[in-house]
Amino acid sequence: MENIHPLLVWFVSREPMNDTAQLLLTQDGDLVLLGDHGKKMWSTNTAGKSVVGLNLTEVGNLVLYDRNDAIVWQSFDHPGDTILPGQELRPGMKLTATSSAPDGTARIYTFTTDDQIGFVASVRAAYSPQIYYRTSNVSEMKSDNGQVGALYKNGTFGEFELPLTSSVQFISLGTDGHLKHYIYDEHSYSWNPMDLLQNQIDNCNYPLVCGSYGICSSVFDCACPMETKQIEARAPSSGCNRSSPFSCDSHHNTFVEVENVTFFALLNDYISANISNTTAESCKEECLRKGCSCTMALFRNQTIFSGGDCYLLSEPFSLMDDPTGYYSTLAFIKVNNSTNRLMPSSIFRRTRRGRTVLILGTTVGAVSIFLVSVFGIISSKVRRKDVEDDDPDLTRLPITKFPYRDLKSMTGDFNIKLGEGGFGSVFLGTLPSGVRIAVKRLNGFGQIKKSFLAEAGTIGTIHHVNLVRLLGLCAEKSHRLLVYEYMCNGSLDKWIFHNDREFDVCWQVRRKIILDIAKGLAYLHEECHQKIIHLDIKPQNILLDEHFNAKLADFGLSKLIDKDQSHVMTTMRGTPGYLAPEWLSSVITEKVDVYSFGIVMLEVLCGRKNVDRSLHSAEVHMLTLFKCKAEQEQLLDMVDKSSGDMQLHGQEAVKMMKIAAWCLQDDSSKRPPMSQVVKCLEGSADIEDGLRYSFSGPSCYSDRGVDDATRLLPSQLSGPR
Repeated sequence: MENIHPLLVWFVSREPMNDTAQLLLTQDGDLVLLGDHGKKMWSTNTAGKSVVGLNLTEVGNLVLYDRNDAIVWQSFDHPGDTILPGQELRPGMKLTATSSAPDGTARIYTFTTDDQIGFVASVRAAYSPQIYYRTSNVSEMKSDNGQVGALYKNGTFGEFELPLTSSVQFISLGTDGHLKHYIYDEHSYSWNPMDLLQNQIDNCNYPLVCGSYGICSSVFDCACPMETKQIEARAPSSGCNRSSPFSCDSHHNTFVEVENVTFFALLNDYISANISNTTAESCKEECLRKGCSCTMALFRNQTIFSGGDCYLLSEPFSLMDDPTGYYSTLAFIKVNNSTNRLMPSSIFRRTRRGRTVLILGTTVGAVSIFLVSVFGIISSKVRRKDVEDDDPDLTRLPITKFPYRDLKSMTGDFNIKLGEGGFGSVFLGTLPSGVRIAVKRLNGFGQIKKSFLAEAGTIGTIHHVNLVRLLGLCAEKSHRLLVYEYMCNGSLDKWIFHNDREFDVCWQVRRKIILDIAKGLAYLHEECHQKIIHLDIKPQNILLDEHFNAKLADFGLSKLIDKDQSHVMTTMRGTPGYLAPEWLSSVITEKVDVYSFGIVMLEVLCGRKNVDRSLHSAEVHMLTLFKCKAEQEQLLDMVDKSSGDMQLHGQEAVKMMKIAAWCLQDDSSKRPPMSQVVKCLEGSADIEDGLRYSFSGPSCYSDRGVDDATRLLPSQLSGPR
């Protein structure tokens, strides 16, 4: 047993806690988890219930008990994603596993018991849950007293028969929705899993086996319908992206029709029709009317003597191949009609080999082509009434277009302001689904238009976990708005430039933030189809979500260049204090972002601004102080002391300062690519030897130079906050 690697089987939170966190049983009998500065993070809420002690039992149950040894509270009543032998899953209790979709949406799988139907497995993303498994015979789930539940014993768990074993075992719900039984093999020192649902559910019957819009074939291959493309070629289960995302405004949408498919919930009657005895056209019209709450519609017509059934899906789940057409199901994938207007009646039929064939709707030769062309010209003119004449590229961007009136309603007439900058303001809003959003409203003309196009055309066409996700835009008449995912912890500057202990962040969080920024930049510079230079990396443009994951934001100044293009000439742009020395020549590469990253990295480690005139004159300029401390081998003196655990990790912080110095080399060719920075931060590569600390700027302990070099640069070029 000593060879078993410890596994997480019960948790309050998967997020790492810093060294000051403590679990405390209070005198009132409440078990609490305390975080920074004694802030309560979690509690059993058992104060005043005569708790006298705590015990971790031999079966892994954490128990609070009273003077009579009766259980007041136990962890077995609050499972995470795992259940242990001796634990019972009763109605109201559930196993939960969460994963993130490529678009950032959380997918929550649950496995629970129900009084009426026994075991129930379901998945939920942005909207309502969808069942993908339930017990066929609820009587198997009832105990002698008639109560529904499932006690996990050696050999059984509800309806499931398990191998008898004397080895360590557990049952866990995976982030793919599979429920597996694990037994430890003492000979191979490994866990042997058995899928408990393999005899009840085919692989294609899992809701997201091929991701959003993906089609699962009988040999368990994944394919994408026409008008969509694979998100990740090496990971078919990542799903498919629509080439033209739909708008919440029904007038801007149409459908791509996919024949010979079916849906897992239809096969098992886990879903009820929204409309019965209707037509395919009426089904599509109802989905259009539902706006953003309907992403895809299914129409099933099993008889020629009556109408069919219409199913409206709020989530873009996987579909299943039905080459025989036995289930007579059509799938209507909602898209924006701007790229689909020349094929209003197109149907995409899947063949037995999984290929996709385009079949145009029945028309009458050249007359039809002429009519379609006229329709395209007229609709194009109508749409352009809502878009400025100098923004023709907006109609081609594969981004959801929000009507201005909808955004005005979602933000409560722009009532709650999150921030303000040179180009406009950011407001809090809420989608109809309840998901919070951040709406950036740009004000003015000229440079504003360029910023709007740059940001929409850049961040709107790429996706990475460390980039803030653009959900859509609005370009009606003079209105220019961008809709982003909401980042509840705001920008990084709030957490590192402050005098309030409430905003202290521990070493592990700071280290993770730096790594997140590096990964986001590495993606922009090296992994996109075109190289993207951000040009305005600073703490105000780095946002933090609820788990302090850092994401790059504000691409209004970004520049796209071809992969084989070594440099680009452009006018000076950015923010004083973060500009690389080569900006004076206006010939720049992605290494200007590397330089700015080096500045931000030092600011996070030192807890101060690059230029801070509130400090003693010898410490005003951070790079000057950095150079002097490096020469004196006293870099540890610069580590932020506001957080207690920073000093404990001082040597690691000093090592990271040297990575920052590498990024700050005056000669841009000497700076590392961001992928190399990521490797250094992760410990898989070493820092280059012979670093120079003679950064461009003032001489040692001088109060002149740096600010003089940047004072003439217009700070308003920094863009909206």
